[in-house]
Amino acid sequence: MSQSPIAGVDIARLSTSQADFDRRLADLLAWEGVSDAAVQQRVDEILAAVKTRGDAALVEYSNRFDRLAVTSMAELTLSEGRLRQAFEGLPAEQREALSSAAERIRAYHERQKPATWHYTEADGTVLGQQVTPLDRAGIYVPGGKAAYPSSVLMNAIPAHVAGVREIVMVVPTPDGILNELVLAAAYLAGVDHVFTIGGAQAVAALAFGTETVPRVDKVVGPGNIYVATAKRAVFGQVGIDMIAGPSEILVVSDGGTDPDWLAMDLFSQAEHDEDAQAVLVSWDLEHLQAVEASIARLLPTLDRAPIVRESLARRGALIYCRDRDEAVMLINRIAPEHLELSVANPEGWLPQVRHAGAIFMGRYTAEALGDYCAGPNHVLPTSGTARFSSPLGVYDFQKRSSIIHCSAEGAGELGKIASTLARGESLTAHARSAEYRLRP
Repeated sequence: MSQSPIAGVDIARLSTSQADFDRRLADLLAWEGVSDAAVQQRVDEILAAVKTRGDAALVEYSNRFDRLAVTSMAELTLSEGRLRQAFEGLPAEQREALSSAAERIRAYHERQKPATWHYTEADGTVLGQQVTPLDRAGIYVPGGKAAYPSSVLMNAIPAHVAGVREIVMVVPTPDGILNELVLAAAYLAGVDHVFTIGGAQAVAALAFGTETVPRVDKVVGPGNIYVATAKRAVFGQVGIDMIAGPSEILVVSDGGTDPDWLAMDLFSQAEHDEDAQAVLVSWDLEHLQAVEASIARLLPTLDRAPIVRESLARRGALIYCRDRDEAVMLINRIAPEHLELSVANPEGWLPQVRHAGAIFMGRYTAEALGDYCAGPNHVLPTSGTARFSSPLGVYDFQKRSSIIHCSAEGAGELGKIASTLARGESLTAHARSAEYRLRP
């Protein structure tokens, strides 16, 4: 893959006219999130220990991995009063911003609530669907330097709106450091229980339950490779949201957006970690070169410049395509987590965009707004899984039960059909069960 040095930054420069473009694009997008054998074995050991030893294992692992010195789960449990204290102790500006974001996220997700429905057939048979919330949901929140209060809001508020009875949050506190914004967000989002545990052991506690940590029905939220591996392992014991890969952004520009804006939009995802992906597509070559120059000039001004530089070198790209149609083709090929349509008339693109986690429309809609406060959820499918997955939402915390209530007349008609099909499958008990209800 050809590289272009930009004032100490290496970033792939691709063109769809290159003979080997498809291979180069595939190499750029490749991400293997499956754990190696050593990680899998370690996670299996942790899961087994928590399943059999409960709280004692959680205390042991917290002391070992988070460098704590606790003797019981009581020291790893935060009260509702402690969460309220964190919220009330925030500077006014932070408290107001967090509250505004929570209100917007709640208002958006209220519109997602599906309804129970039914209809009655001519013979009196009633068919329908009943929607019910999960009893208990578990929210995993990263801790330490990767502390994201916005993730608390995005995971817990949809659960609360869905009607989940209990929301259990786990968050590691390396060296015993609590993030007050994270705790304040938990207070605002209506979290019921908070335990300062993390890693695979926290996932195990949520999945199996311990003497202190309630067993949940679904585990959601991002984490490191150990958390992702543990979530994969307990799936089936509990539900999970997804196995998330690194954050990613695809920006499509028609050349009319300020290059500095686009450079910073790319940086906004690249600064997450070295494996994050930032890609810009345009059919305006001079515009791509202008963004390249902005990258060179602005990158040294970033607080997380080393991370951004490494991210761009590993997985970033500037892609020159022939035209708008080819840009659309690339969107659907990449199926990005975040898609910025930095173009005139972005609405005209929507019918052709089939695969994207979230779509940011127009020149003024920075992806960062979606991360924090626009309203839609920022927990999105990554690594091309937008081809078959959707953003986290209220529906992830609810179940649907089918309703079937036959009248005598309906049982007679349906019974004939069922009997014929059951005997065709040689399942005679099925057939006779239906036939018993046939009218003489």
